[in-house]
Amino acid sequence: MNSLTRPPLADREVVLDAWVAKRAQIARLEAGAADLLATRAALFDQDVLAHPVHRDMARRSMIAEYSAAGHIGSGAVENAFADADALSMHFAGLHQALREGTVSVQHVRAIISAADPIRDAVRNGRIPAESFAAYEQASIAVAEQDSPTRTRVAARQIAAVIAGESVKERHRRAVDERCVTVRILDEGMALLTAVLPEVYAVAIKDRLRSLAKAIAQTSRSSARDSDTDGSETADLFPDDPRLDAHDLIVTDDTYAIDPGISRPEDDDETEHAVTADGRTRAQIEADALVDLLLAAGLSEVHGTGLDSIRATVQVTVAATTLAGEDDRLAELDGRGPLDPDVARELARTATGWNRLFLDPTGMVTRTDRYTPTDAMKRFLRARDQRCRFPGCHTPAARCEIDHNLDHAKGGPTELSNLADFCPGHHPLKHPDLDDIVRWTAHQLADGTLRWTSPLGRSYDDHPPRRVMFV
Repeated sequence: MNSLTRPPLADREVVLDAWVAKRAQIARLEAGAADLLATRAALFDQDVLAHPVHRDMARRSMIAEYSAAGHIGSGAVENAFADADALSMHFAGLHQALREGTVSVQHVRAIISAADPIRDAVRNGRIPAESFAAYEQASIAVAEQDSPTRTRVAARQIAAVIAGESVKERHRRAVDERCVTVRILDEGMALLTAVLPEVYAVAIKDRLRSLAKAIAQTSRSSARDSDTDGSETADLFPDDPRLDAHDLIVTDDTYAIDPGISRPEDDDETEHAVTADGRTRAQIEADALVDLLLAAGLSEVHGTGLDSIRATVQVTVAATTLAGEDDRLAELDGRGPLDPDVARELARTATGWNRLFLDPTGMVTRTDRYTPTDAMKRFLRARDQRCRFPGCHTPAARCEIDHNLDHAKGGPTELSNLADFCPGHHPLKHPDLDDIVRWTAHQLADGTLRWTSPLGRSYDDHPPRRVMFV
C-alpha cells in the first residue's frame, strides 16, 4: 500500500537525528546541573562547620531558595541534591555517562534509587565499598540500551544479587510499614493510599483490571443487539477462573508461578476509553474497589490474602528454595526480588507448575510442557515476561502472541517466530498498513527482537534474563 503522501525520507531522518542529539544535549546539561548542586552542597558543609547549631535550618533555607529560583517543588530539589551527592560520592561512572549523553537523568534516578540495599550492606560492613562499582557497571550497561523503567527493574535485581541477605531483611522490615491512609482532595474527592507488599499490590491491580474488563465487555455485549448464544468470554462472571486463573512454572532448579491463559486487553478499550455504560475502564476499576471493600465481609473461609489471590502474577523461584533447602530470593517477574517466604506461599496455592530450563546466563531455553500450543504459550510468557517492543513494560499476560514474520506471508508458527506484543505495539506491524507507518520485527537466534522502523532504523529488544540469586 502506498496511498499516503510521503514526506521526504531525508527530512524525517533529519528530525529524528536532531531529536536524539537534543536529548543527549539535555543529559549533558543535567550533568552540569548536578555538578553545580554538588558544589552548593560543599558550600553548605562549610557553612555548617561555621554555624553547626543551625544545620537543619540552613539546609531548609538552601532547599527553599533553589525551589523558588527553579520554580519546582522542594521534594524535587531534595531528590536532585541527593542524586548529585550520590553521583559525586559513589557513581563517577554513571556521572560520566550522563555527561556523555548516553543515559538520561531518568536513568540516573532509577539506578541511584535502586541502590539502597547496596548502601545499607556497605554501611553495615557486609559487603565492601567496591561493590558500588560492580553495581554501577552492570546497571549502566542496561541503561545505555533500555528505558528508565526497565533499567529500574534490572537495577533492583542487580542490587539484590550483590547485597544478598540485606535485601531479604529490608523486605521483612518494610512489611511492618504497611498502612492505609486518606488525604482529602477538592471537589468532594479523596486520595486513598495503601502501602502493601509489592506482590499484593500488583495482584490487586491486576484483579481490578480483570474485573473492569469483564464488566466493560458485559456492558458492551448488552448494549449490542446480537444473536450470540451468550457463551463468549465477554459474558463470563468477573470472577470466572478463566479470567483470573494462575498456575506455577517449575524446573530442575527453577520454578515460576505463571498465568494459565493470556488475557490481552482489547485494542479499542484503553484505560480512559468510555465503555457502553458511560464509564471509563479506570472508573470501573475504582468502583469495583469500593464494591469489594464495602460489600464483602471478612471470612476465614476465604483464607488469607495469598490464598485468595486470583490474578495474573508470575514468580520465578529456585527449586531448592521452594523445597525449603535454602532461602534464596525469588523474582516477581518484571518487578524485582521477592521474599522467598512469600514465593513459597504463592507456590502452595498455585494450580499448576511449569518447569523452566535455563542456560548459564539465566535465559529460559524451554519448558517441559509438550502439548504444542500450550507449551509454546508458556514458553513465550516465561521468556518474554513483557511486551517485546523496546522500552515497553506491559506484562506478557496482557500481551498478544504474534508471528514476527506475518503468518499470511508464510511466517511459521514456531517459537523462533513468535513473541509477545502489547495492544499498543502489535498493530504497528500489521500487514495492511502503509509502508510509511509500518514496522517489521525479526527474531534473531538468541531471541532478540530486531524492530525496523519506517525510516529503516533498527532497534533491538533483548529477552529479559532471570537473576539467579545465591
